[in-house]
Amino acid sequence: MMSLPRRAMEQMGFAVCCLMCDAGDIAGTKRCKYCIESHTKSREKLNSGLPKTKSDRLAREFITMLTKPSKYIDDSIHGTSMLYYSALIDKHNGIMPSKTSEDIKNKFERQKKNIPKSLIRDVANQNKWMNKPPNNMEREELLNLITGNTKSKHPSDWSNLLDEVDELLDDINK
Repeated sequence: MMSLPRRAMEQMGFAVCCLMCDAGDIAGTKRCKYCIESHTKSREKLNSGLPKTKSDRLAREFITMLTKPSKYIDDSIHGTSMLYYSALIDKHNGIMPSKTSEDIKNKFERQKKNIPKSLIRDVANQNKWMNKPPNNMEREELLNLITGNTKSKHPSDWSNLLDEVDELLDDINK
């Protein structure tokens, strides 16, 4: 029998405890509450203050690994455990391991198309030119707004341009 991970346990990095639990899958039971409370206390105790011993540092490192096990499957000591743990969580989430090279290729293609969510990019940056830069006309309008310049929308001819350059050079030489 396997219990589904409780949200509090997942957030603390202890979802594996629920996945390995032999209790019935009933949220809010005394056993669930006891586990959540005891793991919360353990985590708080481990994370309070500076680590004093090597075992303190190891425990903190292991809890960090448990919160995101898939990032640590290459770890020389705990990689096998993290791979197993990650597979349990994936199985619970309905993600099956890839079995063929075609499965792996398809997975990479899906990941390439998946644009990560970003609160800043998606909500705060409501720029109409985010995915398509402004065209020449829009750039000219923006430049005029920024500089306060009210140039004509028609490009000047060469003689006017040369006159402006001469004026600039005269100003510089003064």
